[in-house]
Amino acid sequence: MMRPALFSLCLTLPLATPAFAQDLDMLTPADLLPLAQEEGTVTVYSFTSRIGRVEAAFEAAYPGIDMIGFDLSSTEMIARLRSEASAGIANADVIYVSDSPVVLTELLDAGLIAPYVPPRVADLLPDSAKSPVLQQRLSTKVLMYNEESYPDGAPVDNLWDLTQPAWNGRVMMVDPLQRGDYLDLMTEIVLRADEMAVAYEAAFGEEITLDDGITDAGRQFIVDLFANDVVLFGSTDDVNVAIGATGQDAAPIGFTTYSDRRDNADEGWALQVANEVMPSNGIVFPALLALNPNGPNPAAARLAVDFLMGDDTETGGAGFAPFYVAGDWATRTDIAPHPDAIPLDDFNGWRIDPQQTATIRADVADLILQVQ
Repeated sequence: MMRPALFSLCLTLPLATPAFAQDLDMLTPADLLPLAQEEGTVTVYSFTSRIGRVEAAFEAAYPGIDMIGFDLSSTEMIARLRSEASAGIANADVIYVSDSPVVLTELLDAGLIAPYVPPRVADLLPDSAKSPVLQQRLSTKVLMYNEESYPDGAPVDNLWDLTQPAWNGRVMMVDPLQRGDYLDLMTEIVLRADEMAVAYEAAFGEEITLDDGITDAGRQFIVDLFANDVVLFGSTDDVNVAIGATGQDAAPIGFTTYSDRRDNADEGWALQVANEVMPSNGIVFPALLALNPNGPNPAAARLAVDFLMGDDTETGGAGFAPFYVAGDWATRTDIAPHPDAIPLDDFNGWRIDPQQTATIRADVADLILQVQ
């Protein structure tokens, strides 16, 4: 059963030896199943609430194994993993997380997570999706608008439009200092400063002039966006409601997740992606799957990761069904693109480089702290 984000469990656990872990890494799901049933449970820290649907499907597929999912933002999850490791506690078996610049440069290097690629899908993944940590899918933080309010398409065609008086107090996003994915978005804008400078000239017909102390067009955009009273929220759902709620004459615009369009009908939203905006609509980043090297249920953990990678059908079956939506792209080459999705090659989002992002992320956070 899915658990809320706040919980308190103190488990001391015997850890599998490295040799035993290596042996488990080579087993098929059929071989893992009896071992996992002996363990009887598997705990997943997940950055998406969709883990609730995975739980139900996993338990139906593998009776006798209780999947316990905790819905945590990646920022909260990373902090929890660090604190638990410091206390010698290992509650989680599986880590399902985004925020790759921190995961790949800190958690992995510190040994707080361990890579695992299920043998069943190894040959169905590009090398980039297998190393250094398994990528299950690609997700986004991009500019979205309300297609009911703007039936002719996005009301802006350049990111710099968001800094203009017409959008004062009408640009929404989650606070980048609270959620790492949004900080990665702001960081990418700085890393793409040359493209932001070209976009500025396209928007205003002249070269950009930087404020004193501002070194590039990406940082200038952040300064100008915050000066234009960008509205910050604590969660992506709050942004989705503000932007997407139907019945608005002139809805605001903002940065959120492309795949949240899946909830339009259920939630009464009209979210749509601004894919034509210059120079980019935002970022595309990986959702990562890894093991807790000290997890108490190592066989069930591997079985769960295998399940989350989808079955052998062209849509990935029950394990991948929550993620087979427009706005998520499977990393497996044999899973068919969602028919309603913009093809990844046509999507106007920047693909982040986690290592590069990590080099200036803290500096961008300092800038945002100054302008808030």
